[in-house]
Amino acid sequence: MPLPKSLEAWLEYISHQHSAEIVMGLDRVRAVWEKMGKPQAPINITVGGTNGKGSTCAMLESILSIAGYKTGFYSSPHLVHFNERVRLDTKSASDADFVAVFETVELARQSCTPDIPLTYFEYVTLAALSMFARANLDVAILEVGMGGRLDAVNIVDADASVVVSIDLDHQSYLGDTIEKIGMEKSHIFRAGQPAIFADVNPPASLQAHAAQIGADLRLLNRDFRFSKMDGQWQFFGRDTARHSLPFPALRGGYQLKNASAALAVLEGLHDKLPVSQGHIKRGLLEVEWPGRMQVLPGRPTVVLDVAHNPHAARALEDALGTMGFYENTIAVFGMLKDKDIDQVIDTIKGRIDFWCVAGLETSAGARGATSALLAQKLLAHGIKGRFSQHVNIVGAFAAARAKATQNDRILVFGSFYTVADVLGAINSN
Repeated sequence: MPLPKSLEAWLEYISHQHSAEIVMGLDRVRAVWEKMGKPQAPINITVGGTNGKGSTCAMLESILSIAGYKTGFYSSPHLVHFNERVRLDTKSASDADFVAVFETVELARQSCTPDIPLTYFEYVTLAALSMFARANLDVAILEVGMGGRLDAVNIVDADASVVVSIDLDHQSYLGDTIEKIGMEKSHIFRAGQPAIFADVNPPASLQAHAAQIGADLRLLNRDFRFSKMDGQWQFFGRDTARHSLPFPALRGGYQLKNASAALAVLEGLHDKLPVSQGHIKRGLLEVEWPGRMQVLPGRPTVVLDVAHNPHAARALEDALGTMGFYENTIAVFGMLKDKDIDQVIDTIKGRIDFWCVAGLETSAGARGATSALLAQKLLAHGIKGRFSQHVNIVGAFAAARAKATQNDRILVFGSFYTVADVLGAINSN
């Protein structure tokens, strides 16, 4: 069978290459990676956690690229364009870049005996590693997809790893307690290498695994900390102190914790990747990460946030409270049905005056919650007469725009798919 020639054809091919969307385990992906010659960047940083991974990665990329390093950044999922998943020197990889490395992955896969089926995520992870090896990078920043121990990214032995946060999510794969999830995520740590945990209350399981393998564990409020001041903040690490830092361009008070995680990583790698105070300041000011408390220009104010679990909803609820006064907040809301919809609604309902809900069946397939299910959940939480149902997210957003006045705020949240559909509609217009 001839290999696909376009990126669109490749994506269609790899989406049907394995019968399952998610398959935990490293044996298959590692076998293909070894056939490829184990491509990777010379220095690698892995970033895991329940929430905050992408923002932390984006800050690392921004600071390191401003410091003059040639960076690679692998993340998932994408919002609007698939190419967003791999960035080379802060720019999305081209279609041609992907086609070339997909061919490399496929030839290696077919050379295995018998040939090995790969999931969509595994395919793209191997493609990203191959692209990073070809690009002669200085450093690659790798966002863990889910968990850590059995995530495809974990085939790489990172020079530094960070777990940004731990909360309940993906319980069917990772376990139903913080300790079980902490154990899964701690497996991105490596012996003798900086291993950062950037949340309060580190799970005992995470600390035990770090000690067992001899990782250089660095804990928030023990080995590093941050303090907020009027108009600026400070970071204190084991060996360095960074004063008079500007707040990150990414909105939300929780971003200081993510920024601290990034600075703790850079402190751990200071011998390999030295950066100056000026690089850090500029990197924080210029960082961009769409869909995370992203405020669009114009009125009414439109806020986009991919918050899709209770932990993220709590952070979003707090961030909304710091934005100032709006007469009404109108939500455009869609979620996946395998997420904790009840807890998300309960967490944020006090900030929302009216809900425009829509199903995600078109975008997310069978995983998408229907508008009927969301309406049922809202009623169960006492939200009666303050919501409308719509066929899709684009229709819900149009209804919110029609309902909002200049002094209102529109909040688009609940899923990557929800934000992606709105961004796609805005971009197409």
